[in-house]
Amino acid sequence: MAAAEVPSVAVDIPPVHSLVERVMGDLGTPQLVIQPGASPHGYAMRPSEAEALAQADVVFWVSDGLTPWLAKARQSLAADAQQVELMESAGTQRLTYRQGATFEAHDHDEHEEHEGHGHHEEHDGHEHEHDAHDGHEHEQHAGHDHHDHSGWDPHGWLDPVNAQAWLDAIATSLAELDPDNADIYRHNAEEARSKLDDLIDELETRLQQAQGTRFIVFHDAYQYFERRFDVPAAGAISLGDASDPSPARIREIQQRVADLGVQCVFREPQFNPALVDSVFAGTGVETSLVIDPLGVDLPLGTELYPALLRQLADGVTRCAAEAE
Repeated sequence: MAAAEVPSVAVDIPPVHSLVERVMGDLGTPQLVIQPGASPHGYAMRPSEAEALAQADVVFWVSDGLTPWLAKARQSLAADAQQVELMESAGTQRLTYRQGATFEAHDHDEHEEHEGHGHHEEHDGHEHEHDAHDGHEHEQHAGHDHHDHSGWDPHGWLDPVNAQAWLDAIATSLAELDPDNADIYRHNAEEARSKLDDLIDELETRLQQAQGTRFIVFHDAYQYFERRFDVPAAGAISLGDASDPSPARIREIQQRVADLGVQCVFREPQFNPALVDSVFAGTGVETSLVIDPLGVDLPLGTELYPALLRQLADGVTRCAAEAE
């Protein structure tokens, strides 16, 4: 009987699927709308994915800034479902997009949202503030099938403290829809939060030795991870994963490589490596390392999210080791 009452859940991307599955536990499994390896910024749903939305009691997604096309699908297919935009959930720290091809490793506090809503957490002696959304809407360019790079950066899942806040939001929504199993959802969320505390400690220890590593990312999707663990990128090849860099941007990156002695550039598995090779030819920069923000080569399930963060940490520590 309990299984029959468990809400039908649809989610957007694999990292969110992993967090929701952790909260649902043995009670059920969320349905993934955007398949692994696909770009979330522009996607044509399969009939089975549209059906998952149509049958959903609740939809969890990152942000309209990440998946602008999904807004219309949600409205038409899941109008009666509870809808939870995780980047707007209480406790989420949000950062604005960085501008330009290169980034400065300095204090970015002016680019954070801290509205003082009182959600406050201490972790291992460090204070993390991550406050709720103030109603600001992410801008979108009409006619484009990828996210706009003004306003808030939607890649917030790459900060595990945000993920902890999202676990709470997920558990709260599921408990409202399924009060008979509310204690299970809350217990699973608390257990997952505790495991993320352990993961944060693990990654802080590993990445402490890699601080000061100078690297370039393929596109600017990683600043939440960079900020959490103090491993800032020096720049990004491409403005977004749907656009090629301009000649002026390439020249700016090449100058940054020369000025800083950049050690590595990170490829992403779904994009042509020839672009990376052409930008960094003759520079001596290590170009064989691969990372991605979605965990495209990881199996779906509860372990995808921690495995994704460990992959990012592996990339940075490997870059540091290559430079020695």
